[in-house]
Amino acid sequence: MFEVIMLANNRLSLIQVGFCTLTLTGGAVLHLLDLRDVASWLWLSGACVVLVAVLADTIAALWRKKLGLDLIALVSIVGALALQENLAAAVIALMFASGRALEGYAEKRARDDMSALLSKAPRLANRYENGVVVQVPLTAVQPGDRLLVRPGETVPVDGTLMNGATVDESSLTGEALPVPYPPGVALGSGVINAGNAFDLLATSTADNSTFATIIRLVESARASKAPAARLADRYALLFVPLALGIAGIAWLLTGDPNRALAVVVVATPCPLILAVPVAIVSAMSRCARRGVLIKHGGALEKMAQVDTIFFDKTGTLTGGKARLVAVATDPSAQPEDVLRLAASLEQMSSHAIAQAVVGAAVERRLVLSTPRQVIEQPGAGLSGHVDGKEVRVGGYDYVSGTAEKPAWSTAPLERIGYDGAAGVCIAIDGKLHGVLEMADEIRLDSPRALRLLRACGVRRIAMLTGDRRDVAHTIACSLGIDAVMPEQTPSSKLAEIAKARMDGVTMMVGDGINDAPALAAADIGVAMGARGAAAAAESAQVVLLVDRLDRLAFAVRIAQQTRTIALQSVIGGMTLSMIAMLVAAYGYLPPVAGALLQELIDVAVILNALRVLRLDVATSEDGMPPGEVARLKEEHARLLPIIERLGSLADRADTMPSSVIREELVALNTLLRSQLLPHESDDDARLYPHVARLIGGEDSMASMSNTHREIFRLSRIVDRFANVKSSDGDPGASMLELRRTLYALDAILRLHFSQEEEIYHSLSS
Repeated sequence: MFEVIMLANNRLSLIQVGFCTLTLTGGAVLHLLDLRDVASWLWLSGACVVLVAVLADTIAALWRKKLGLDLIALVSIVGALALQENLAAAVIALMFASGRALEGYAEKRARDDMSALLSKAPRLANRYENGVVVQVPLTAVQPGDRLLVRPGETVPVDGTLMNGATVDESSLTGEALPVPYPPGVALGSGVINAGNAFDLLATSTADNSTFATIIRLVESARASKAPAARLADRYALLFVPLALGIAGIAWLLTGDPNRALAVVVVATPCPLILAVPVAIVSAMSRCARRGVLIKHGGALEKMAQVDTIFFDKTGTLTGGKARLVAVATDPSAQPEDVLRLAASLEQMSSHAIAQAVVGAAVERRLVLSTPRQVIEQPGAGLSGHVDGKEVRVGGYDYVSGTAEKPAWSTAPLERIGYDGAAGVCIAIDGKLHGVLEMADEIRLDSPRALRLLRACGVRRIAMLTGDRRDVAHTIACSLGIDAVMPEQTPSSKLAEIAKARMDGVTMMVGDGINDAPALAAADIGVAMGARGAAAAAESAQVVLLVDRLDRLAFAVRIAQQTRTIALQSVIGGMTLSMIAMLVAAYGYLPPVAGALLQELIDVAVILNALRVLRLDVATSEDGMPPGEVARLKEEHARLLPIIERLGSLADRADTMPSSVIREELVALNTLLRSQLLPHESDDDARLYPHVARLIGGEDSMASMSNTHREIFRLSRIVDRFANVKSSDGDPGASMLELRRTLYALDAILRLHFSQEEEIYHSLSS
């Protein structure tokens, strides 16, 4: 409805501009032809058309008990007509109408980006039926349907890729380049097929899909008029009485009503009328282009003043799903073999942990077998036969039964307990062979997002979660969060937010249904809309349409810069108007010249406000291509099993015969030399110079290159141990040095990979 009204107002403003231009020009021609009375009537008609519109707006504002900013424009036109200055009235009317038209153009340009999604909404889908592709209405698609997405088509519903695909995510994420995805990846609706046709297994209906939720949110945001006038109204309370007072004093002291009219003309508050809404709507558009949907201008204004931010943990600061973080095995077993057998059996379970185990195996390119005679005990685990071996996977009690706990399993099981992780135990032929540590890892962009928010001036960052105290404190310590509030209920979250609101503007960031009340209670609620609950997105004032927490820092920074630009425009425009008012009061600026001067001020104010559209603008050349980032992450995933073997060998070295240690050490050294070290050399020679140019500075990747040197140094020690024929001196000391080296290399490689991925991720934003 608001869109219709805005469109009608824009057309009306253009009609007014055209009519005023015609009457002003026609009147000037008639005046030159000495038809002055006719010219005067023509100017009067042009002024009256705008006068009626201004009078209606002023009455509407007063009816809402607000001081209308159009009041001065109304006084100036009425004053000019009362003094029979019809030419001045026509010029004032044209200037005012053109200012309104310029405002409408600026708002339309700013809103176009936020509305771009609506034009891409699909209506039909291509579904396989009995081996034939049939085009069906989108509402007919159900979970489990196999769909065909042709080149150039929009993905109609959420689903799982059946084969590889390259998609254009620019309408949702702002990413300019197509992004490749392998089979098995969950793909959200709304992205566009930028490559060959691919098959998609639907996992949602059209109404429940990601794109449908985003469309509803965008429509809601378009329908809500930004309450930006609140900022303008605060200045109007001072500006309007001041302008009328100066005009009255000039008239009273000089007895010349034309001076009062000139003062009122240059006081037309277009800097207030135009600058604030144009800046705020432009900022909303700028954020929408980067995947941050701000539902109304009031939320943007509040974001610029945020003092305290509360974060939910699961799905917000963390990934929200379990991932394999460590593999511990019996000294006689290889980690890859144990994981492969467990994942082969877990294929038969729909449990989230089971699917995470399967995903970890696929990520490591392990070839899975088809299990037989599978029995699942809900809540406990699975048993079955894989490659002729009896395999049991699940909790420790289910897997081990009454058997004695092996010595090697004590440390990993204890670590799982104090890490707050989930443990998956694997027994092969009745003996415990492995323990998988599954944990909800911190999101790759969480540390960067929190650093950027602090750089924006956020005073306090707190975690507000219903999770256990030990788990919450572990995550908080890793991220440097100021305050941790664990084991919270929805009602206790509301109490914490209410307490914080007394000290400043609060923001709550969450993704689940249980976060919806807290999102609504905070001054600004931010929902992780890319994969969060619809209830959270509906309750929030800001929705992150992309699965990147660092975009929140971008939006806060844009809000702060927008507020600065809006204030610059308002204060600058008002200052220029004040100077012009004083000049007019002294009789040096006639009404017609004043109207032209005020128009120049208006144009300057609007152009300054439109600078918001260029804030933090990045091109595809300013960052790493998403395909390159995906390739680097895939390489790290491929090399991760080598890193895991370092720690596993160090763990088992004390209990293994020297001949077995030597055999495994030789195999591990071969992998380091053939795969891992060439990867690091290639990064240093080819990738790091490119990354350094993107970051800037004289030698921005020096610390990362130094890490490479330490990795090569430790690898040389491993190579020495693998190739030495016999050990001179104390064998115990040599074993201690070997274990120390393996642990050091394991730790530094994990840290190095994590640092690299965070850098690449930040440069792909």
